[in-house]
Amino acid sequence: MAIRCFAAKSKKEALVPYEYEPQPLGPWDIEVKITHCGICHSDISLIDNEWGISRYPLVPGHEIVGTVVSLGSNVQELKVGQRVGIGWQRSSCMHCEWCIQGEENLCLLQEATCVGHQGGFAESIRADSRFAFAIPDELDSAHVAPLFCGGATVYSPLVHHGITPMSRIGIIGVGGLGHLALQFAKGFGCEITAFSSSREKEEESKQLGAHHFISSVDKDSLQKAANSFDFLLCTVPTPLNWEEYLNCLRPKGTLCFVGAQTKPIEVPFFSIINGRKQVCASNIASRPDMNTLLRFAVLHGVQAQVELFPMREVNQAIEKVRSGAIRYRAVLYNES
Repeated sequence: MAIRCFAAKSKKEALVPYEYEPQPLGPWDIEVKITHCGICHSDISLIDNEWGISRYPLVPGHEIVGTVVSLGSNVQELKVGQRVGIGWQRSSCMHCEWCIQGEENLCLLQEATCVGHQGGFAESIRADSRFAFAIPDELDSAHVAPLFCGGATVYSPLVHHGITPMSRIGIIGVGGLGHLALQFAKGFGCEITAFSSSREKEEESKQLGAHHFISSVDKDSLQKAANSFDFLLCTVPTPLNWEEYLNCLRPKGTLCFVGAQTKPIEVPFFSIINGRKQVCASNIASRPDMNTLLRFAVLHGVQAQVELFPMREVNQAIEKVRSGAIRYRAVLYNES
């Protein structure tokens, strides 16, 4: 039976109703009836072919929540009727050194949910059960959907860079990624500073977990923050004066990018050699990290702030995300 969805027929076009015939259910596959799907900025990048990897017609969507309706013959860990989430990654080789050590997100043969495949702006999806995650009952479907990409993107570097309650960290940008990063960092118990160009976000940043706030357009405040941070997580996709932020790091500090930068990142050499500082980036979370993320969200009350739209209003929702008017994540829902 054909799956009804919304697709971009070509680059930068509005999405239109579309149907496609899914592949037969494989032994590890499940079919999921979708109830909710977040709109990530990566979906817009794919619609616009910003990264040069899109294929049309393209059905975006990779922050998917729904209910399992059918199982492949090898599926044992999930059951029909169970609520699951599906994120950016749809598969990996499962036998390389990275997959064997539980870092499938580093597999060179990994595939994405909506790159070369049809994603979650749809009534249902077929996916590899090994990349679908059981959702704890305590988490609401609409608010948990953005955790499957946005949440995973900010949680993973906090884990793998050894953030502890003694860490002094800064979150650059208070938006779709940044508002989640603040909540996760609060759960880690560390000292947190939010950086934003919008001064009106100071109070909300502190409600989300920040102890301090710095206006990123205030040069004096940035200079006063020199030698203050062990770790800076950059959640914005726009170029900034990276030398100013590198100067904010303590010796052996790290500047980590998770917001997709589309222009080269220029790093002055003497800003990193003095103090043995590091510049890096981080992608999505591994399967083990996704499972701990969900439990962490339950224990520490982490949830996305969302605006809900019925699936039929997908283009209105996308335009609001494009304009930066969403506080802080848009989530589509199916009405039946």
